[in-house]
Amino acid sequence: MPRIIHVDVFAPRTGTGNPLAVVLDAGGLDDTQMQAIAHWLNLAETTFVLPATQAEADYRVRIFTTRTEIAFAGHPSLGTAHALIDAGLRPKRDGVLMQECHAGLLPLRLRPERAGNAYSVRVPSSKLVRFAEAGDALFKPVLPAAQWTELKPALVEGGRRWWLAELRDEAAVRGFVPDSYAIAALARETGSLGLCVFARREPPQSGLVVRAFPLGVGIAEDPASGAANAAIAAFLHETGQLQGLGRRYTVSQGREIGRDAVLSLEIDDAGEVWVGGDCRTVIRGELDWRT
Repeated sequence: MPRIIHVDVFAPRTGTGNPLAVVLDAGGLDDTQMQAIAHWLNLAETTFVLPATQAEADYRVRIFTTRTEIAFAGHPSLGTAHALIDAGLRPKRDGVLMQECHAGLLPLRLRPERAGNAYSVRVPSSKLVRFAEAGDALFKPVLPAAQWTELKPALVEGGRRWWLAELRDEAAVRGFVPDSYAIAALARETGSLGLCVFARREPPQSGLVVRAFPLGVGIAEDPASGAANAAIAAFLHETGQLQGLGRRYTVSQGREIGRDAVLSLEIDDAGEVWVGGDCRTVIRGELDWRT
């Protein structure tokens, strides 16, 4: 029977991050079974680990939401790497795992400044598609122009599309009341996951506070999204808005739904975005899925 590991991702303490189920030794499962298992587990994502098909890769992973398979997501990538190291995998390269997924080959590294349960992944590049306009009939009910900053909300794409909107301060983000129907409609009509709102944190804290509402895939609010935060970092870099943050900063996410995740973002010298955080194994067991 395949082994299954449950990991808490972006978790400074157990129970504060984004849970992930990782099914190891998944070669005996077909597509229908993988989707059924992900649906039954009812987590944001479930991953299935398979032998690599490319020589550079340490492993291959398939990532499923409760509804469909996706090419890439941040917290499943970090959690899968942690589960494999926890299960005894030895990387081909010292301190680096090479993940093969539908988005291509992506490196994950053990963060040298932290203990052995902290990882970061280089995410697929994200680019600005377009800015919102004040009179946009779809966007207006999501976030009226009176709530915008000088940096207009924007649609970005990096394999998956997100609408990103900066709010005036941390209190505005933490107190934001989403219109779920409007966000779901925006997501559906623009082929996006939904809306992320963010703001710079109040001193003495630093970095960003973020909330993500991926109503496009049926999730009301994500407790910690690596891909969404990487999209924000790439957007701020592309628009020259990193002032006060620098090329390395942290993010607080999930507090409004009972979590307290911490994500680390880095824009390297090549302009590539890395997202990282602590991973903690919570459950180890076996998956008995006989149909």
